[in-house]
Amino acid sequence: RLPVLMYGIGFDARSAVPLNLLTSLITLAFALAVRSRAVSLASVVPHLPEMIGLLAGGIASAFYGAHLVSRLRDSHLVRLIAALLASLGLLMIVEAFLPFQSGDLLPASATAHFIVGAGIGIAVGLVSSVLGVAGGELLIPALILIFGADIKTAGSASILISLGVVSTGLWRFWRADAIPRGRGPQRITTAMALGSIVGATFGGLAVAYAPVTFLKMLLGCVLLAAAAKTALAARGSN
Repeated sequence: RLPVLMYGIGFDARSAVPLNLLTSLITLAFALAVRSRAVSLASVVPHLPEMIGLLAGGIASAFYGAHLVSRLRDSHLVRLIAALLASLGLLMIVEAFLPFQSGDLLPASATAHFIVGAGIGIAVGLVSSVLGVAGGELLIPALILIFGADIKTAGSASILISLGVVSTGLWRFWRADAIPRGRGPQRITTAMALGSIVGATFGGLAVAYAPVTFLKMLLGCVLLAAAAKTALAARGSN
C-alpha cells in the first residue's frame, strides 16, 4: 500500500506512512475478529513469553520509529523506506523457494524466549513504524523458525502482537500531529482498508487453490520494484 500512497496517489513519505499505519490497524482489527471465530486463540498461550518480549520490543521501537520518521530529512526517510522495502521483497522471494519449517532453536526457558523476542521485536517495531505495516512479514517467520510455533498459531500471535505495535506507532504519530486530516485522506484510508479487508477475506478462501510460491515471488518482485522506484526518487530529489 505504501508505494500506492506515494506514487499512485501522490502523498509524500511523511504523510503516507501514518496513513498506511492507520489502514493496517483497521485491517488487523478485522482480521482478529474473523480469526477468533475460526481459530481458537488459546493456542498462543504456550508462546506467551516470546509474545510479551516481541510486544515489548516492538512497542519501544515503534515509539522511536515514529519519532524518527518525523525527524529525518525527506531524502533520508525515502532512502530508509527503499532499503526496508527491498529487504522485505528479498525475504518474500527467499521464502517462496525455502518455505519456513517449524523449529525451536531456544532452550525451554521463559526468560530466554522473552529476551530473544524483545530483540526481534525491536526490528519489527522499526519496520512497522517506518513503513506503516503490521510487521507480520517478520513476526510469522520468527515465531515459526525460532520459537517453534505452527503456522496457524504464528498467524494468530502475529495479529495480537501487531495490534499493540501498530497502535503505539499510530498514537505517536497522532501526538506529533503527523496524521493527514481532511476528507481526502479519510476517504483514501477507508477505501484502502476496505480493499485490504476484502483481499484478506478472498485470500483466506483461496489459500488452498492459489499458487502460493508464484504469489510470493510476484509480491517480492513488486516490493523490489517499489524499492528501486523509491531509491530513484530519493536520488532525483537531491
